[in-house]
Amino acid sequence: MNITRREVGTSIGALAAAAALDRFDVHALGIATADARPGAGAAEFPRKADFTITDGSTYINGAFCHPMPRAAADAYHQAVERRTTLAPPAVPFVYLNPPPDTAPMPVDPREAFAALINARRQEISYIPNTSTGENLVVEALGIGRFEGNVVTDALHFEGALVHLLELRKQGLDLRLVKARDGRIDMRDLERVVDRKTRLIEVSLVSMYNGFQHDLKAVCDLAHAHGAYVYADIIQGVGAVPLDVRATGVDFAATATYKWLMGDFGLGFLFVREELLGTVVRRTHWSYESAANTEIHQSPLDPQFPTSVTWTPGSDATRYFQLGTMANGVAAALRVSLPYIRRLGVENIQAWRQPMLRKLQTEMPRLGFAAQTPLDSTAPIVTFAHKDADTINQKLKTARVGVTVTPYYMRIAPSIYNDVHDIDRLLEALS
Repeated sequence: MNITRREVGTSIGALAAAAALDRFDVHALGIATADARPGAGAAEFPRKADFTITDGSTYINGAFCHPMPRAAADAYHQAVERRTTLAPPAVPFVYLNPPPDTAPMPVDPREAFAALINARRQEISYIPNTSTGENLVVEALGIGRFEGNVVTDALHFEGALVHLLELRKQGLDLRLVKARDGRIDMRDLERVVDRKTRLIEVSLVSMYNGFQHDLKAVCDLAHAHGAYVYADIIQGVGAVPLDVRATGVDFAATATYKWLMGDFGLGFLFVREELLGTVVRRTHWSYESAANTEIHQSPLDPQFPTSVTWTPGSDATRYFQLGTMANGVAAALRVSLPYIRRLGVENIQAWRQPMLRKLQTEMPRLGFAAQTPLDSTAPIVTFAHKDADTINQKLKTARVGVTVTPYYMRIAPSIYNDVHDIDRLLEALS
């Protein structure tokens, strides 16, 4: 059922009444916990009441930056309030990982994300953004030593391509597969993968046109040649079903400000557990690398003058998280991730499809050339053009938001959109 404005207000009141951020009860928001699986047909769409939508405005741009659900934003606001309030004996501290005696224990974002992709909590590390994840994986595999080759494609994330192309200048054997008709043909990948391939890098869903790889097929190809697969999943996770066990992917990274409905500054890196300590080598160390770190500076400490003692940890966090993370964003994710699971990613995907089909049918009639494969079930549809100034003026007048660049327009509907929003866009462009 839809969450009404009154119900959201009641939930927010219950949240605000909690003694501290780390003690808020996600159940008060009417949102299932991370280990609760929604039943088929459990959600109704569109979810307009769950978001703050300015009257007269239409936003069809979730691939650029997805708005937070209002309940998640309230949790974020409470984190900020905690940080700005001095009320002894409490301290203005927001826990990323609350102490074990916290009751009730809030949703663990790492655990909630792991459940969303069928991973284990110990395979998930916090990272500040997707690019950090990609760089850490390349470093951990020793790709910088330029032994063997790396395979990627032209529809991969632009930031990752910049990274790999710069490494090519330094001697990396980089094999870049071009797109054909808006997609990457598996036969083209097969032609360039060999026994010297160390890594295949792809975007699960292309940020440009929404092309979605058959990730299992990519992983099967890589593993048959002794290689590994890194997937940028920022435009996929939360919008299309993803099962890391079923696909066999080795590494995957995402920020949370798109389809996970979080914010900038906090993301997740997945690393297949059996690779930690074997294939993956530690390239960085910090206090986060240890399961326990103790300083011994006091002369009354029995271990003085030993400066510090620590025990290296063995999960993904201990390999890849290097310091403080965006704790306020974690507060929002404690709400948004269970919210996504409650709705069901398959349901979200099914709701979006009629809108995408209508765009694929109607936009070419307005003179826009489709760049997205017609059979796509990803959240993005892209059209080529060469008149950005006119398009931007029309959309500004109509108060419709999509991504418009000099040569293409990207449209990305979400759970708060419906076919009336699509009609409004088409009317503005006609």
